[in-house]
Amino acid sequence: MKFSVVITTYDRVSLLRRAVDSAINQTIPCEVIVADDCSTDETQAYVESLGNKVIYHRNEVNKGHAATVNAGVNQASGDWIKFLDDDDYLATNCIEEMAKAIALCPSAVICSCVAAQVDEQEVELSRTPHLGPGLAFSVPQADIHYGMLLELLPFGTPVQVACSRDAFWQTEGWDSQLDANCDDIDSWLRIAQFGDAIFINQCLAYRTIWTGAYNHKFSVSKRLDTNILIKEKIHALVNEKHRHDIPKMPDIRRYLILHWAFVELKQKNFPDFLMMLNKSAFSPMVWKIFLTTVFLRRLHFQSKIIRKFVLY
Repeated sequence: MKFSVVITTYDRVSLLRRAVDSAINQTIPCEVIVADDCSTDETQAYVESLGNKVIYHRNEVNKGHAATVNAGVNQASGDWIKFLDDDDYLATNCIEEMAKAIALCPSAVICSCVAAQVDEQEVELSRTPHLGPGLAFSVPQADIHYGMLLELLPFGTPVQVACSRDAFWQTEGWDSQLDANCDDIDSWLRIAQFGDAIFINQCLAYRTIWTGAYNHKFSVSKRLDTNILIKEKIHALVNEKHRHDIPKMPDIRRYLILHWAFVELKQKNFPDFLMMLNKSAFSPMVWKIFLTTVFLRRLHFQSKIIRKFVLY
């Protein structure tokens, strides 16, 4: 099994160095590709100075995040693609642990792991939660979209995720219409149509939380609209065995409005918070979704699905 680490970058050479180092210094060999979205800083000179340690692709013009991911994967020869944005980095054993888990589940097409969120000084702020028992478990394809819809199976951001290269191209790659705004989650939900999933209960990835992150350029309303669009796509893909156990889409939409209302509150946008709260908070079904997602369905998902498919 061969891994290709695809690192996307644009005008952030100081951060890129850390990402590249984390890929080059993995405990098992892997192919490292830098996909550069036509940077205007010293990115090209830096990457070329690395010689044959990396494969370098540079867009002729700026094409955006999604198109640059696709260009990087197009250069890859690995069986599996490990995604990495230039402001994030990997634990040195990330590829080794993913390869170990995937070898035990040959039907898998996507793999994710626990990630630490760090600040610009690499101080840990939080971690994504462990799910169920064991260090690694698989989720059958029929259960994946149910888990994604109810946020019980967080595949997460690119730094957490790897996927089969064949499955990636079966979906025709990332969608530029969602450029840097859920383009990753949109890809995961489509890839998950082609096989099983793996989640690793180990911290193998580090995501930087800072004001320069790509998704910070989008307003809360734009992010809400895209969040609803993604949930609609996932809702349509939930397997028949779970369809009786999921909320209707209008109720999910109101639930998402409530979630993003609290984001507005955190940002002290009080008029928008009150407007969004008025649209969602007075629906009993919204609170039922919240309670059952956080408590009952999480317990069901972990006891009935995760526990049954522990890999090690």
